[in-house]
Amino acid sequence: MRSKEKISYFYDGDVGSVYFGPNHPMKPHRLCMTHHLVLAYDLHKKMEIYRPHKAYPVELAQFHSADYVEFLHRITPDTQHLFSNELARYNLGEDCPVFENLFEFCQIYAGGTIDAARRLNNQLCDIAINWAGGLHHAKKCEASGFCYINDLVLGILELLKYHARVLYIDIDVHHGDGVEEAFYFTDRVMTVSFHKFGDMFFPGTGDVKDIGEREGKYYAINVPLKDGIDDTSFTRLFKIIISKVVEMYQPGAIVLQCGADSLAGDRLGCFNLSIDGHAECVKIVKKFNLPLLVTGGGGYTKENVARCWTVETGVLLDTELPNEIPENEYIKYFAPDCLLNIPNGHIENLNSKSYLSTIKMQVLENLRSIQHAPGVQMQEVPPDFYIPDFDEDEHNPDERMDQHTQDKQIQRDDEYYDGDNDNDHNMDM
Repeated sequence: MRSKEKISYFYDGDVGSVYFGPNHPMKPHRLCMTHHLVLAYDLHKKMEIYRPHKAYPVELAQFHSADYVEFLHRITPDTQHLFSNELARYNLGEDCPVFENLFEFCQIYAGGTIDAARRLNNQLCDIAINWAGGLHHAKKCEASGFCYINDLVLGILELLKYHARVLYIDIDVHHGDGVEEAFYFTDRVMTVSFHKFGDMFFPGTGDVKDIGEREGKYYAINVPLKDGIDDTSFTRLFKIIISKVVEMYQPGAIVLQCGADSLAGDRLGCFNLSIDGHAECVKIVKKFNLPLLVTGGGGYTKENVARCWTVETGVLLDTELPNEIPENEYIKYFAPDCLLNIPNGHIENLNSKSYLSTIKMQVLENLRSIQHAPGVQMQEVPPDFYIPDFDEDEHNPDERMDQHTQDKQIQRDDEYYDGDNDNDHNMDM
């Protein structure tokens, strides 16, 4: 074991105050709940906490088309009726509504993942966490599945400036289609997604037979699962496959998307994972001792999302948390028992031993087809994106700072984020 890992954690309270609309399952408020639970367990004292910069449009256009970014920047709930053609073209509507402060929301969660990647690149930390990120469905030119900007692709592009090979792992219940598609033709990123597949389950992609194309052939791995998979089957399969992937591919860095909709009892999910089972995957990945970027993702039973990501923050800090949830601003959401553990799932496990064995054999067979760790002719590393520095000498403390300037400044370790309003507590299903 090397000396204790250094952990950077990114959070901006504004990200949790946006509202997708009544009856929409995505509740960014879960991010405030997670953060306050992290604070209640005193985990913030063991890591560096930063407020991310708001990603500039030109940074978002490193992956997304400039016209799409520009449209997201311009559109508001009040003007959307004027742009019905564009809304259809960019897939904005029911799943991906236009809401107040949509673009700023994207800038914050994408900025967190980009900043996390940069800190890893500059060896300022060993593990970087952005629970607001992980929006893996967004495509180059369109929104999809509650995702507008694909922060994961942007973070991976950043890591590729310093690492010949990056491994992307996705344990969301939904297939990580946007990330897979972005890197489908290259061997510089291996994508591995464990997800529910079949029965018209969203997004409908991620068959075990989808393995990448051209230079990327065999560098996309899909582990399609059926309803009701439990901790034992999931973690066993995860460990076997990911250990083999790391041995064969030898990545320089890992990005782990921890979508919490794979937990038992999720409003949109259909798996039986406990928080311990989900967190076991984080433990397995952490043990490789590679630069690690960890994000959130899906998760629609918000009190369980907060429990899960808090436990996983603890795992990354080698800290076991007491089951009794400490007093915090959102304690009422964890009533009546106020415990971290969640009840077991009761969905029938349709994943037979023989089915899982067949999937495992197919994946391992495909892995045997890759050359050991493809070589890459590394060019001179392009600079981190130019961002004008905030010059403290020129700053007059008597002048009010606008929010954008404030957000570019790093928060101190001991700074709390108060006043996060829950704007949807009456609308939970």
